[in-house]
Amino acid sequence: MTVGETTERSGGTTAPAKADRSQLASLSDTTTRMRRAIEGVIEGKRETVRLAITVMLAEGHLLIEDVPGVGKTMLAKALARSVDSSVRRVQFTPDLLPSDITGVSIYNQEQREFEFKPGAIFANIVVGDEINRASPKTQSALLECMEERQVTVDGITYELAIPFMVVATQNPIEMEGTYPLPEAQRDRFMARISMGYPNEQAELQMLDTHGKSSPLDDLAPVADATEIARLIEIVRGIHVSDQVRRYAVDLVLATRRSNELRLGASPRATLHLVRAARAVAALDDRDYVLPDDVQGLAVAVLAHRLLPTAEAQIGRRSTEDIVTDLVGQVPVPDDSRRRDRE
Repeated sequence: MTVGETTERSGGTTAPAKADRSQLASLSDTTTRMRRAIEGVIEGKRETVRLAITVMLAEGHLLIEDVPGVGKTMLAKALARSVDSSVRRVQFTPDLLPSDITGVSIYNQEQREFEFKPGAIFANIVVGDEINRASPKTQSALLECMEERQVTVDGITYELAIPFMVVATQNPIEMEGTYPLPEAQRDRFMARISMGYPNEQAELQMLDTHGKSSPLDDLAPVADATEIARLIEIVRGIHVSDQVRRYAVDLVLATRRSNELRLGASPRATLHLVRAARAVAALDDRDYVLPDDVQGLAVAVLAHRLLPTAEAQIGRRSTEDIVTDLVGQVPVPDDSRRRDRE
């Protein structure tokens, strides 16, 4: 499936039904219950939890990067448990094989034919823990799955479940025993977030909630796979004006023209940016996207796909810094807030 075909599947060619107020109210109710359930496990990270839900509603995949011990895996597992759906967890290690992820064909002596044994990727939500501890060969097993929602083994293609989401965690590449994610792999993640250390109050609260038992044990699902699929359809119906589309394209073009970057954002990044903006608008109980939605997502959606020049690295300029500067430079459409005033 090409990027164009992915666009069509997500409503780019065949326009979905426009979201109405009752649908948005239903979405708000479900996502609020999801957020509260996850925040019962992850204290003091409301914006991080909101972005994780945003990526789910936008049919994307989430990369959580930070130092060990700040709750990356806990967030991934809490998001997965908040939805009553099939969940598989994969611990990425140097000896993990691609077939462990995609599955393998095994000869059945009784039936005298090969039988396919599905791998861990056959689930609604796949939690990949420390994805950059596996070799690039094993990481590449996710490429087809994440982009095309299918797996090809021994020449046979198997469709994956809907909804389908990969939530992966990784340690910074400076940590021992890690491999850098290939550019093609990073580009398939809709957004990258960092947990960061909790504030003092949240850490004190964590000692109370996590001291005796894991709050994950008490987390009950607040939605199911069918409900999430319905919410995704609602998000597809959020209106994106021509001005906002142009603005998203201008932001991506700015990354390709920047003197501080040797690799700009891809067309897939533009698609992901607009999809995520639709989800943010829906979470804000709006049936249309504002440039503010695009701006607020630019760093999370674009930064991890970019490669800085040697000069930018010497100057200690991160891709997040560069994207932030570009957002301040790209003009915002003049009439972009007209519908908001109406």
